[in-house]
Amino acid sequence: MPAIISIVDLCKTYDSGHQALNSINLDIERGEILALLGPNGAGKTTLISTICGLVSPSSGTVTVDGNDIIKDYRLTRKDIGLVPQELALGAFDKVWDTVCFSRGLFGKKPNPEYIEQLLKDLTLWDKKDNELMTLSGGMKRRVLIAKALSHEPKILFLDEPTAGVDVELRKDMWKIVHKLRESGVTIILTTHYIEEAEEIADRVGVIAKGELLLIEDKDTLMHKMGEKQMDIQLRECISSIPESLAEYNLLLSEEGDSMTYTYDTNADQTGITALLQAINAAGLSLKDLKTTQSSLEDIFVKLVEEEA
Repeated sequence: MPAIISIVDLCKTYDSGHQALNSINLDIERGEILALLGPNGAGKTTLISTICGLVSPSSGTVTVDGNDIIKDYRLTRKDIGLVPQELALGAFDKVWDTVCFSRGLFGKKPNPEYIEQLLKDLTLWDKKDNELMTLSGGMKRRVLIAKALSHEPKILFLDEPTAGVDVELRKDMWKIVHKLRESGVTIILTTHYIEEAEEIADRVGVIAKGELLLIEDKDTLMHKMGEKQMDIQLRECISSIPESLAEYNLLLSEEGDSMTYTYDTNADQTGITALLQAINAAGLSLKDLKTTQSSLEDIFVKLVEEEA
């Protein structure tokens, strides 16, 4: 099945000379959740805005469900829902009215049953007659999602969807995203929260300085680029690592009661067996062993630092 979004050699240079996007190539599959990570100014919002038709590309092509975003603007735009970062809502509008109005903007016939179910799914039904000014920031964020979904799009863009909301509400938003994906909606989100991508994404893209550094299945990425660390706890504290263990690049804790060994999970040999034998030969007695896996945050920071 062809990708629902196909981006080929996409570039964007603003009049100021700033190149926000540099030869982006990306296929987004139907029904997936793709997380785009990157520091401020990396080009994430520009990429989303270009696909949505809000920013004109300098060169390259983007197709949405086989339609060109410029030649077939009306066709592509009706397939897309966008939740922007900014909470731009009319203060005195009511929840029900603003969501229905958004549906009408796309030429959709009224469908009260659909809007009712949408508001219920987003835990907004009891707020349907409330003026937007009376809602909390988290509830306003949900209204933005309802507006973006009002015309039943195939694709939903979430630009920093949980920025400024508390941890509990953030987890509620993750549940909403999973439910939307189950209904067949393709979801692309930008986020500063690494745990958000780690929790909900199928694939992860990393953008820095307008370039797509990588695009990879999340689990594959963590397997390929992740490192494991083994915490070696000692029965007796030591003041320094024995010279016989120097080749293993061990890191001694400040207290001297443990050593950390970092190794590549994909190497032919991890060196653990030889290390443990060397520790025994050095006369050290082990109390316990623990291993930890690199997080997506570790991988992201490493990639961005390399690009810088």
